[in-house]
Amino acid sequence: MPSPLLRTAVATALALGALGLTQPARASSSDGVYTVRVPDGDPHKRSLAPRTTEPFSLVGVTWADPDAALDGTAYVRTRSRESGEWSAWRALDTDVRPPESGPDHDHSGVRGGTQPLWTGPSDGVQVRVSGGRLPKGLRVELVDPDGGSDAVHTSVVEPGVPEPGGAVEPAPGAPLAGRPTVTSRSAWGADESLVKDPPTYTTGTQAMFVHHTAGTNDYTCAQSASVVRGVFLYHVQSNGWNDIGYHFLVDKCGTVFEGRAGGIDKPVLGAHTYGFNTATSSVSVLGDYSTATTNAAVRASVAKVAAWKLGLYGLDPAGTVVLTSGADNGKYQAGQKVTLNRISGHRDGSPTECPGQNLYDDLPEIRSLAAKAGTLVAPEPKPEAGTEPAPEPAPEPEWDTELAELGIEGVLAR
Repeated sequence: MPSPLLRTAVATALALGALGLTQPARASSSDGVYTVRVPDGDPHKRSLAPRTTEPFSLVGVTWADPDAALDGTAYVRTRSRESGEWSAWRALDTDVRPPESGPDHDHSGVRGGTQPLWTGPSDGVQVRVSGGRLPKGLRVELVDPDGGSDAVHTSVVEPGVPEPGGAVEPAPGAPLAGRPTVTSRSAWGADESLVKDPPTYTTGTQAMFVHHTAGTNDYTCAQSASVVRGVFLYHVQSNGWNDIGYHFLVDKCGTVFEGRAGGIDKPVLGAHTYGFNTATSSVSVLGDYSTATTNAAVRASVAKVAAWKLGLYGLDPAGTVVLTSGADNGKYQAGQKVTLNRISGHRDGSPTECPGQNLYDDLPEIRSLAAKAGTLVAPEPKPEAGTEPAPEPAPEPEWDTELAELGIEGVLAR
């Protein structure tokens, strides 16, 4: 006769099965990321049955070959820890590629993956993946940005502090925009012990690519640091990159976060636009702007970051530049020369919908704001010896009026 313990175990398993829930199988965890393997089977369809998991707030799907594309769709639904209710099915953005060079490309643990999705506090997941021949080694990445290692080592990057790669001196006559207020890596809680290699520096910053993180807009601005931490953990622990891919991140309240380490005023090689990571910078807005619209605070912050970063090199943020593709990325061939706006969307460089149609449609306004941000703080020319100083220029009421109408007076530095 079965023992009481065995009868209890069988009853529990039957109850979970009746609810459509299973316990995680072949799962592992590391520093805030809990992974569950998606069972092999049909090369065109894979699924993970609904199951109870460790706590997480961000989810994505990765696979073994970093150069393999997911030719299909990946859907997830999650269970809220607060209400116990399951979400609707949500599609993951699959337009993600690894960097074409640098330590993020060369690490042995680099994996292909979708964009991560912010879910908020959750404890259950179900996944369905379908399409052409699916890549091998599919697994679900469950990220808990408020868990993981307690041994967090941080460093604060301040402008003007000498670091490897050399601080950037503004170009003579550069249209200097004010340095934006940036939430440092230490402030949002980057675990610097996870970053194994020093940053790689390129020759300069010629353009700024604008992204969105995709996923959801259902986060509060008080949760923004956790979202950034989650993206960092996903890029490092799940994708196997050396650091977070973006140079800057902006939340829907306009708060700017420092992304990749190495100095926000330096030309750090990023992992953001496959084929065009060299000599470019990036800013990613938290949220999905295929569905949501931006607000004045978001547009102003993106403009200010771009104006300041490009202004360090004396570049007009409303201008254009010719860049050379560093890889065959599905849109351009390696070595192909491409004329792009100094402030471009991710989709301008790669075959993707990022940064979402609504944010992409805002780029002309962002370029205009960035150009004005630079001219407003440009240094006054010194009068030549023996001449009368030039009269002070009249104030620009139309700029003040425009800011006031947008509700962002004082956001852009003068």
